[in-house]
Amino acid sequence: MTTIRIDKTQGHLVFDLFDKYRVFYKQQSDLETAKKFIQERLDNNESIIFVTLDLDRPIGFTQLYPKYSSARAIKNWILNDLYVDVDYRKKGIGENLIKTVLDFARQNGAKFVELSTAVDNYTAQSLYEQVGFKKLEPETDFFTYRISLTE
Repeated sequence: MTTIRIDKTQGHLVFDLFDKYRVFYKQQSDLETAKKFIQERLDNNESIIFVTLDLDRPIGFTQLYPKYSSARAIKNWILNDLYVDVDYRKKGIGENLIKTVLDFARQNGAKFVELSTAVDNYTAQSLYEQVGFKKLEPETDFFTYRISLTE
């Protein structure tokens, strides 16, 4: 097995996995939406995607988004998506993808990598903690606000 960073010509390697990832998070399967979303991220240089291949078969991927801090004048990374095909789980592939992300972030001067997961995704939480991620307490210096633009 090998893990590679894909470029804009290789989006096809993760379209199906991304669709399965969305289904895992209770979205309807929609391969066209998956293709469009991934290709736009790649075409616009908006994310970094690593994929693990078993020979030529994509079996897992992770997608990173940049997170900037103006006050600190740094770029960090949000590990937004991590998915391993059902047949390949519990074989260290998720851990390998995370370690690939951490190496990439370190090599590019990031101070941290951040992620979120569902509160009932105990398997992922265990993996993240095993690799060294720590649960954050709510920030005390800032409040987060959001306004919906679709209502």
